[in-house]
Amino acid sequence: MPNFIQSFQGRDIGYLRIVARLWGIELTTSDKDTVLKELAAALYDQKLVTEIVDSLPADALSALETLAKAGGKLPWAAFARRFGEIRAAGPGRRDREQIYMHPVSAAEVLFYRALLARAFFDMPTGAQEFAYIPDDLIPLIHYKGYKEHKVEKDIGLVSFTPLVGRKGDEPLGRPASPKEREHPLPASDRLLDDATTLLAALRMRLLPPETRIPVRVVTEFLSAAGIIMDGKPQIEPAREFLEAVRQDALEKLVNAWLESETFNELLQVPGLVCEGQWSNQPHVTREFLLNLLETVPESIWWSLPAFILAIKEKYPDFQRPAGDYDSWFIKRESDETYLRGFTNWDAVDGALIRYMITGPLFWLGQVELATPSDIKIVTAFRVVSEVEPGTSDARRIRFNEMGKLHVSSQGKIVIPRFSPRTARYQIARFCEWGEEKEDEYHYRVTTGSLKKAGEQGLKISQLLSLLAKNAAAEIPPAFVRALKRWELNGTEARVEVQTVLRVSRPEILDELRKSKAGRFLDETLGPVTVVVKPGAQSKVLAALTELGLLAEEVHEE
Repeated sequence: MPNFIQSFQGRDIGYLRIVARLWGIELTTSDKDTVLKELAAALYDQKLVTEIVDSLPADALSALETLAKAGGKLPWAAFARRFGEIRAAGPGRRDREQIYMHPVSAAEVLFYRALLARAFFDMPTGAQEFAYIPDDLIPLIHYKGYKEHKVEKDIGLVSFTPLVGRKGDEPLGRPASPKEREHPLPASDRLLDDATTLLAALRMRLLPPETRIPVRVVTEFLSAAGIIMDGKPQIEPAREFLEAVRQDALEKLVNAWLESETFNELLQVPGLVCEGQWSNQPHVTREFLLNLLETVPESIWWSLPAFILAIKEKYPDFQRPAGDYDSWFIKRESDETYLRGFTNWDAVDGALIRYMITGPLFWLGQVELATPSDIKIVTAFRVVSEVEPGTSDARRIRFNEMGKLHVSSQGKIVIPRFSPRTARYQIARFCEWGEEKEDEYHYRVTTGSLKKAGEQGLKISQLLSLLAKNAAAEIPPAFVRALKRWELNGTEARVEVQTVLRVSRPEILDELRKSKAGRFLDETLGPVTVVVKPGAQSKVLAALTELGLLAEEVHEE
């Protein structure tokens, strides 16, 4: 860090005289460079430094101690948030009003005594403004040791490294109360099933149906794992993912998420809209929060609100290295209010912590959640403990994919959630998709779905083989015959909804065909019945009226 002369070389002579006055130093010259050297020589006097430090107000002493304990510097935004700003005042106003005699903050007290400076330093994330103690004063302040003073709680900033929090460290927050953990929500691996649904939809070039986990987030998980690239499934990675046992498939997504530089939880937080060209560091933020979670005892229900509050108190700038709460353009979706300033910490930073735990960590099966029974807001979480291979723990049992599907003679297929994912992925590509139930998926084979499957190079024999291998019972013979017959002959029957005109005598139909409305009539179904072309019903009715006939419209109830 800069020394005293480097820190205050740009200050005017009036500022230097103020420093000298507050330190009780008599200057012998008005030359600025000489004054700086005289001040530096006097400020290196250990006894004088001790006297000045001892005379500081409590808040200024706390600010100085906090800086010293942090190695001499802290991000300016975070420092100023706790210890106040330095008022902007030109030399004229400063000297006229003598504002240094009436400081409004601990920062001003230190600044006018040259114990505090501010400057931009280069950091890995770019230039960042810091509050700091001039380098050559730090040893003198450390010499004092502050043994006689009560040190306030450490500001706890983590601007330089996210690697805090390890098992054995004191956890943040507290255990959950009985009310907070009243209604448990077990950990789940349903992310794998939503991923299967999404991969099948993308392969069929369908608009993905809404899954239990938002489609956008499922896409980001698969993209992080290299299973999707540029919105398209990668054939071999997708095959390996679908064929892997559930535990291995889930671990693949967990590891990809942990290492991903692009999976950005902040952009996913429900109710927030991020705009503009600013950027955050999702991987650094994720690593930091996961390190804090490592200190939480496994298998103990922990209060989520208390955990978030503790982070706010100790590590408020965990995702903002510069303590900057103004340059990120984030607004609340409901009312389009921009959430700037530290006052909106809970709505942005706190919301991110909540989302990280109740979203990705829950979907990846790493935590269980709980709510009070009368509301749906998550108030507690429990870190899932590691399970030794070979145990009969329920968490491992659910990784089995032994479910068998059911096929009706009408072509309806019901596939349980714990059927082989690769089988559902393939079968879904032959079908129209029905509504998803709690633990099963509904499909129906139609001529339209078979045509689409054929366009992708899929064959009826593949479908029959998949159904036979994974069905709970014999495939209905009538359905098998229908599939094979369609493969040979194509569509042999068609059900259509048409508008039909029925008249009382053949002569009326002949007369109508000769009129200008004749071009709106289609296939003749009988001597008094004809099909009306789509969209021409009103024109035919008008033509009948011109012929002196009032027609009755009959609508099916």
